[in-house]
Amino acid sequence: MATAKKTAASKPAAKKPAAKKTVAKKAAPAKKAAPAKKAAAKPVAKKAAPAKKAAPAKKAAAAKPVAKKAAAKPTTPRKPNAAFMKPLTPSAVLAAVVGANPLPRTEVTKKVWEYIKKNKLQDEANKRNINADDKLKAVFGGKKQVSMFEMTKLISGHLS
Repeated sequence: MATAKKTAASKPAAKKPAAKKTVAKKAAPAKKAAPAKKAAAKPVAKKAAPAKKAAPAKKAAAAKPVAKKAAAKPTTPRKPNAAFMKPLTPSAVLAAVVGANPLPRTEVTKKVWEYIKKNKLQDEANKRNINADDKLKAVFGGKKQVSMFEMTKLISGHLS
């Protein structure tokens, strides 16, 4: 009986660990439930303790991919897509902006941007929008303002 009193006296001092142990003991007979509860209990304890160690691990992980990318660049040079390099003839409406000679899509886009910047047609409030003048309004299908993403879609309709 004396030992029973001692264990009872020690339990109130450590209530939290005793409660966890009793939960684990109750779950032990059910073999399927025990690993799930133990696994759930362990990450809770790990999350609280090594929070400071997680930050250095991220820095080390971030440094490794950078090294891999730097090593990959010299071994594989980038090749342009043949579809972008194929010369296409602009329509008469688009030819007023970029010229009548056949050009690749990339060059057509560059020339349109040169025209926009030369005539200051980029919207001041939102740099992604282009305000069309008379020539560009015909290319844009009568729209007064288009986004730069919509612009490439509308220009592609004038190339053949």
